[in-house]
Amino acid sequence: MSKKIVILGGGESGVGAALLAQKQGFDVFLTDSGALKSIYKNELIANHIRFEENGHSVDVLKSADTIVKSPGIPTHHPLVTSLRGEGKKVISEIEFASQFTGAIKVCITGANGKTTTTLLTGHILKNAGLKVGVGGNVGKSLARLLTEDSFDYLVVELSSFQLDDMFDFKAEIAILTNITPDHLDRYDYELENYVSSKFRITQNQTPKDAFIFNADDPVTMSAMQSRNIRATRFPITLRDHLPFGDQGAFIQEQLLQIQINQNPLEMKITDLALQGKHNIYNSMAAGVAARILDLRKEVVRESLENFENIEHRMEFVAKVNGITFINDSKATNVNSAWYALESQTKPVIWIAGGTDKGNDYTELNDLVKSRVRAIICLTKDSSKIRKAFSSMVDTIVDSDSAMQAVKIAYDLGKDGDVVLLSPACASFDLFVNYEDRGRQFKDAVRRL
Repeated sequence: MSKKIVILGGGESGVGAALLAQKQGFDVFLTDSGALKSIYKNELIANHIRFEENGHSVDVLKSADTIVKSPGIPTHHPLVTSLRGEGKKVISEIEFASQFTGAIKVCITGANGKTTTTLLTGHILKNAGLKVGVGGNVGKSLARLLTEDSFDYLVVELSSFQLDDMFDFKAEIAILTNITPDHLDRYDYELENYVSSKFRITQNQTPKDAFIFNADDPVTMSAMQSRNIRATRFPITLRDHLPFGDQGAFIQEQLLQIQINQNPLEMKITDLALQGKHNIYNSMAAGVAARILDLRKEVVRESLENFENIEHRMEFVAKVNGITFINDSKATNVNSAWYALESQTKPVIWIAGGTDKGNDYTELNDLVKSRVRAIICLTKDSSKIRKAFSSMVDTIVDSDSAMQAVKIAYDLGKDGDVVLLSPACASFDLFVNYEDRGRQFKDAVRRL
């Protein structure tokens, strides 16, 4: 392999790749079309890694044999297309990093639930005393993890953008939580392109490897019919039996059944730390992965009972004068918002909106009709949300800041109501990212 490498993009993924490449003896150069965040710029300077910002030196890119591309840069970007057209090897940070570890990799993707499933799986493996690193699309990049330590196991969240530029990478255990329309603007508004991206997680798997999938998800099941999945299949379902074979997870008389190697694990679904239908799937997927690795049933059961959920995902913030405030800012697509609304049993004041990614809101109609009594649009353009729901909800109000949205919600709220920030959209019209949106929301609630 050539020792000359260029990193295209200077975020967490790119800087992690630069640090790992340096550690492995590469001649490293990092280039970004925009300004680098000071935290990353300072890190590159401290480690004497050459870089440029606010533009790419094309000659430098063309001089490299290997280019590691940030997942934020589309595969069809003209610069990437040009480089590949000249025979340059352009790969993802995940692909690059995986060459430098012999760890067993548990990899998770999906439109929804992948972060929770990743962290829950890591929680179980850590509780089992294994030397495990957790990262990828959540927390630290895989490359950064590998600069810090060596691991026997890696639990890696993978976005479709990361999967697009993986070729030789293999997951020993692959989890596909579900597939719903998301990021369609990146995939020419064709669902099949997005589906194909997600199924790259199964590439290079053999019958010795495992593929855990949601057998209740119609898009996944339809896509599997036309694909050659060589890995051993482990379905998860809320039905009372396994639809394929005798290994996987299902629900029987309110009991979660994880059935692996004729040695079932059984526990009450009411004992799960994560409640709600969507979280049962997440718990199933993590539990099946842990049992495939032959972790003790007691460890798996206890871990599923004591896990604490992540920030910005159905996070309880406060109860103010009988009104409950929930931060679900990580719900950046319609399906995530569906799960959030579906889990509510009290009247909802729904804070929604942001950068629309080609959303189809019709799947939310029944839930909005039955559970939402007011909508607060937290966005620069509320027209699409108003068009979708004005016939169902009498009160729809615009806001352009988290502080204003929370104040309106509080004024509209009654004892017993739930104010739910579950935007169904990306955050970039008003916020830096979904974390910024969630933290501003929480700060506004605490100021009431």
